[in-house]
Amino acid sequence: MAEEQDHLNDNDKPRARTDGVEEELEEGEIIDGGDDETSSSAKPAKVVSHPLEYSWTFWFDSPTAKSKQTSWGSSMCPIYTFSTVEEFWSVSFVTNAPLATSGFKKLQSIYNNMHHPSKLAHRTDFYCFKHKIEPKWEDPVCANGGNWTMSISKGKLDNSWLYTLLAMIGEQFDHGEEICGAVVNVRTRQEKISLWTKNATNEGAQVSIGRQWKRLLDSNETIGFIFHDDAIKFDKGAKNKHQPMSEKMAIPIKKGT
Repeated sequence: MAEEQDHLNDNDKPRARTDGVEEELEEGEIIDGGDDETSSSAKPAKVVSHPLEYSWTFWFDSPTAKSKQTSWGSSMCPIYTFSTVEEFWSVSFVTNAPLATSGFKKLQSIYNNMHHPSKLAHRTDFYCFKHKIEPKWEDPVCANGGNWTMSISKGKLDNSWLYTLLAMIGEQFDHGEEICGAVVNVRTRQEKISLWTKNATNEGAQVSIGRQWKRLLDSNETIGFIFHDDAIKFDKGAKNKHQPMSEKMAIPIKKGT
């Protein structure tokens, strides 16, 4: 009777299957793959991304490439597209092919160039535009637009560029849908940042963007708005059309006056 009881107890012990063969488990032994705390902690944490309202592309135009371009804008090169906050702050982007043709052999870190344009060579232009919009006057989205331009004081270029990017991709403008992108022009005498918009005749939206931009940068610099078609016709002789003089008042100059 005792032997029969021992036999029954042996049958009651939990068993696991390995390669189709049942194996007896020792008391307290845990079957691999169970939903226990240890196994769950071994699983990689799920990466949470924060999508932006729009995807954006960085473009690069180097002095070397400009000197060899056959037509204006032909030396511009798209180098990186991002659509999440995490991608924007990425510091590990490295590329070879596109930048080799523009005279910039290697981007060790997009952070150093995206946030520190002061480190770039003079006569370099660095752009950040909504994806699929080229930073050219001829682009269909830009063709009827214009741009706000602000001269930047020495030593303030990097922060001004970063804050402009954050405001632009972070939808801090009331008329963000009007914005095509931004460009920083690194020059020996005067560094500049411009905001490109898509509908220059929408006076209210343009003035609003100009006011908000000055506020965001806490700038006392005078800025003006130029229509792209005037820039094409008159080059450096193009005149400002909209000038936000203060937070409460703007004195726009109508196109053609």
